[in-house]
Amino acid sequence: MADAPSATPSGIDDPPRRSRFILLAVFAAVTLGLDLWTKAWAWDTLRDGTVITIVDNWFYYEFGFNTGSAFSFLRDASYARAVFIVVTLFALVYMGHLARTLPTRHAVYFVAIGLVSGGALGNLHDRLVRVMDVRGEARYGVVDFIKVFYWEGKPWPTFNVADIALVVGVGLLFIALSRYGDGTEKASAGSTAPPRSDRAAK
Repeated sequence: MADAPSATPSGIDDPPRRSRFILLAVFAAVTLGLDLWTKAWAWDTLRDGTVITIVDNWFYYEFGFNTGSAFSFLRDASYARAVFIVVTLFALVYMGHLARTLPTRHAVYFVAIGLVSGGALGNLHDRLVRVMDVRGEARYGVVDFIKVFYWEGKPWPTFNVADIALVVGVGLLFIALSRYGDGTEKASAGSTAPPRSDRAAK
């Protein structure tokens, strides 16, 4: 069976892929739920111009409507919505590919994929359904509400929970792949290793 655990070189069985899919789904669902809930709160509470101070001169909740991508990139480009919907769909397909092929012995892979998938779905939801009048034109966009100043008078582009999940997830995935690899080298080495002779085994 494809879901049966496989043995590692140390002799310890890898967790079944099904259990890693469950871990991935939990992180994706929690990320998506938290993102949509906070965006709905910001839409209802901050859209009228209300600003909530969390840490004076540093951290605020302030409504933003981003018609571009994460951290307001390409927010004024007319083609941004179509481009980033397509990019998001390709990213989700790639995350599915990684979930099916990465070795299951390292849970961090699946936590990272869950964070990226949940964040991508959260922003995709907004690009498909959130519409707001922007300078007299109805535009689709993503609700942002977290505003942080990294220097006095220098704010970072407003962002949301999905953006945080995407950055953390991509960072975790990069670190894990750099540290553990994607498993293809070990699989290749195992498939090309010459069989032992019966005489050598005795």
